[in-house]
Amino acid sequence: MAVAERVSTDPGAILKLLADPTRLRILALLEREELAVGELSRALGMAQSRVSNHLRLIREAGLLGERHAGTKTFLHLPLEAGPGLAGRLWAELRGELDGLPEHAADLVRLERVLAEREGQGSFFDRYAGEWDKRAGGFATGLGRERALTHLLPDGLVVADLGCGTGYLAQALLGQAARLICVDASEPMLAEAERRLGRNGDARATEVEFRQGDLDALPISDAEVDGALAGMVLHHLPAPDAALAEMRRILKPGGSAVVLELLPHRETWMRDALGDRHLGLEPSDVVAAFQRAGLEQVTLDPVSDRYQPERPEEHGGGAADLGLYLVRGRRPRVRTSSHARSNR
Repeated sequence: MAVAERVSTDPGAILKLLADPTRLRILALLEREELAVGELSRALGMAQSRVSNHLRLIREAGLLGERHAGTKTFLHLPLEAGPGLAGRLWAELRGELDGLPEHAADLVRLERVLAEREGQGSFFDRYAGEWDKRAGGFATGLGRERALTHLLPDGLVVADLGCGTGYLAQALLGQAARLICVDASEPMLAEAERRLGRNGDARATEVEFRQGDLDALPISDAEVDGALAGMVLHHLPAPDAALAEMRRILKPGGSAVVLELLPHRETWMRDALGDRHLGLEPSDVVAAFQRAGLEQVTLDPVSDRYQPERPEEHGGGAADLGLYLVRGRRPRVRTSSHARSNR
């Protein structure tokens, strides 16, 4: 049986609640679909702990409906656009949601969540076996190689984040002492394991495969010397959470490297390749590195092109898209002058 919380009549509480863009995104999804907390988190592209904090505020304002089914709790928005203050405000605001940059992406992710619920599998799960054909086309491959050269020397621990089928990790075999491949899709990880397991020099590198999201990496604090995210950030709602996680897992002085697409107009890539953004402005990624607390941030051009095949309904042939690198380091631990004098 649905349980609707009492709707608050405190104008200040309601106005404060509806002033936050993230809470508006949550309300929009819960008005559209009844969702469990984990499903809501995936639809928003946010860590569950962050979403739970917002849900607590929504619940305290009396705007959250709940339905309990066994051990699971499903959430919905019980408001109707009626005479109450909350209803009137929501009726006005819901028409403006298209102005929120992430609302359209929320709806795309929501479709995937609902498909998973119906047993159809996630977007990347469905296409893991053919991903290299769909999205693996590069002119020379030099962009991948250059990304790897910015990591620390041989014999260290390196993480390939959003590894996909392992095309970047493959170049690290025999170079790193330990390689941690992370992807949210289990079928993608299975493809990566098949690819890396076929290489004769794989025995020179200890390879681990870990399933997890880039905004909540299954890697301990300061576990790696270098972290690489190749062609990943444009699949995310925003780069900040992923870059904050990259900084967290790096040892002091460790390197973070991102290979990304320049902005483009190949709109078919949203549906065919699961892209949330049509490339990213380099200056935005540089700023996100700096917000994450990385230093010595550098932007480098790449003498390579990304050339995925267009679907026939979009003209066919290969696209020709520019690439760039952004790199930075986690600050080293600074020793006080007093400590140095006592050595």
